[in-house]
Amino acid sequence: MIAPIIMGSESDRPHAEKITAKLDELGVPSKIYVASAHKVPEKVLEILKSYEDSTEPVCYITIAGRSNALSGFVAANSHFPVIACPPFADKDDFTVNINSTLQMPSDTPVLTVLDPKNTAIAVARIFGLADADLLAKNREYISNVKSKF
Repeated sequence: MIAPIIMGSESDRPHAEKITAKLDELGVPSKIYVASAHKVPEKVLEILKSYEDSTEPVCYITIAGRSNALSGFVAANSHFPVIACPPFADKDDFTVNINSTLQMPSDTPVLTVLDPKNTAIAVARIFGLADADLLAKNREYISNVKSKF
C-alpha cells in the first residue's frame, strides 16, 4: 500500500508534512511529489502512470488550493481513490477557494478532508479494508481516542 501525495506547489510542503507525520505514525507509507495540473499536467500523468499497474492498494492525496484542477485531474486519470486536502491560509482564503475542491465534474470522484491529520486517518481506514494488521491498528487508535473521554 502507498499514499502518493501530489502537491500543486512546493509551498504546500508544510501541509503535506502534517499528513505524512500521521501516516508514519499509523504505518502507512507515502511519497511526496510536486506537480501542478495547470503548469505540468504531463508530469502528473507520469506520476499516475507509475502507480496504475500496481496490485497493491493506492490512495492519492492531493494538495492544491485556489483553482484546484489537480484533484479532479488525478481522479479523472486514475482508478484509485483520491482525497483532496486543500491548504488554506485563513478563513478568507477558505471562503473564496473551497468550491474549487468541492465541485468536481461528473465522473471524477474526489473526497475532501480539510484537516491534514484526518486525511491520514481516512487513508489508513481505506487501506484497513484490505489489511488486517492496519484494521487492528485503526481499531486500537479509535479505542485510544475514546478512552480519553
